[in-house]
Amino acid sequence: MPEQKEKEKISPRKVNDHLFEIEKTGNMKVPVKIYASEKLLKNIDQDNSLQQGMNVACLPGIYGQSIMLPDAHQGYGFSIGGVAAFDYEHGCISPGGIGFDINCGVRLLATPLKREEVEPKIKELIDSMFRNVPSGVGSGSFLRLSNQELDDVLNKGAEWAVEHGYGFKEDLDHCEEGGRMKDADASKVSSRAKSRGRDQLGTLGAGNHFLEVQFVEHIYDKKVAEAFGIHEEGQVTIMIHCGSRGLGHQVCSDYLRKMEEADPTLMKSLPEKDLIYAKAGTQLAKDYFAAMAASANFAWANRHIIAHQVRKSFKDVLGVEPEKIKTVYDIAHNIAKVEEHIIEGESKKVYVHRKGATRSLPAGHPNTPEVYKNVGQPILLPGSMGTASYLLVGTEKALKETFGSTAHGAGRVMSRTEAIRSFRASDIKRQLEEHRIYLKAGSMEGVSEEAPAVYKDIDEVVKVSHDAGIGNLVAKMRPLGVIKG
Repeated sequence: MPEQKEKEKISPRKVNDHLFEIEKTGNMKVPVKIYASEKLLKNIDQDNSLQQGMNVACLPGIYGQSIMLPDAHQGYGFSIGGVAAFDYEHGCISPGGIGFDINCGVRLLATPLKREEVEPKIKELIDSMFRNVPSGVGSGSFLRLSNQELDDVLNKGAEWAVEHGYGFKEDLDHCEEGGRMKDADASKVSSRAKSRGRDQLGTLGAGNHFLEVQFVEHIYDKKVAEAFGIHEEGQVTIMIHCGSRGLGHQVCSDYLRKMEEADPTLMKSLPEKDLIYAKAGTQLAKDYFAAMAASANFAWANRHIIAHQVRKSFKDVLGVEPEKIKTVYDIAHNIAKVEEHIIEGESKKVYVHRKGATRSLPAGHPNTPEVYKNVGQPILLPGSMGTASYLLVGTEKALKETFGSTAHGAGRVMSRTEAIRSFRASDIKRQLEEHRIYLKAGSMEGVSEEAPAVYKDIDEVVKVSHDAGIGNLVAKMRPLGVIKG
């Protein structure tokens, strides 16, 4: 697989206003399909992500195309905003196609309250949530788990949380995989990974993770919005964005090292070492998938417990009973799944890698939650701090073109180091307050890293998804208050 020469220009061919293509060349087994507008393509072209999409197209057993979504930007191995499907028996599974923060994802809660009921108490509410949900680097949990309890979390996911009095069984019906991947095996997770995660269940973490109180600014599709529990403009919602914390990061690191040690020859043949993989069917591939699934379960339990703590704050500050705050959906952004897709007229069993991508399934699909079978699966796209976030719905076209996938958010255009040099946290806080958004943060440096200007235009990302038919607009939310790690 030849490595791209430095500064060689990659020029995707325009297919239409929201799709570009890089044709097969060299050892590429499939083309690269890029869902983007002209404006977003300029952002994507600024880093090495196009080359990463081409590198992915060279991996064994890949089907259809290497996919890059509107929020694509350079990542580890795969670009973030990358999707690929590999044959379950003769393909591969690659940690670089899932990421370090396994099942970084989003949960959306809908309240019965209106903006005017919450806004006067937003500071009190955010301060209460900040106390109830530990955030920031090294934040510790209020839970103390034994070895067996932690293994149970890894094997059962959000089901464990419900069994122990956090949240409701109804929440599980509104989660991807019901909040639990049954392929999980806690014994495949190292003691080092477990030690990193033991004190982090129910914590927000840092980086781009956030907890946000929002209001519905606009409803695009009233029928679908109503089915999702979004009844009117001005309704207050809560968005939780976090993942598997240090546990998932360590699982990724552990298995990258195992894969590198298992096949040094393979390492040397890759265009980018970060694309190291385990061959499908090997014990190593099975072990990694089981450990990844356990990490995903930890993340679902984590968001579930955070939601429980958020409900406590709404009860304490606004008197809302916990059962009246409903889970709209909880979805993964960094994950691999074993799925069946129609490829060239035949049903194929594949490892679908979604890295910085969200599942987009239509009405009637077997994996669409029963409660949403008539309308399609919800899609949650968080914006950057201070900008809009969106609720979309899955489509038949996404199933056919992108293995049932669409974008996951805004996508960075500036490194964290550059952001810290460019923005002062105090300025960002003041600007947010000018827009009536109350900010509470565990780290002022973290605020600078996550300034709104370091991200792509979320409105443009969502427009491409909608216009391309791989995720249709349902509702737009704006923040009232934000907690950053």
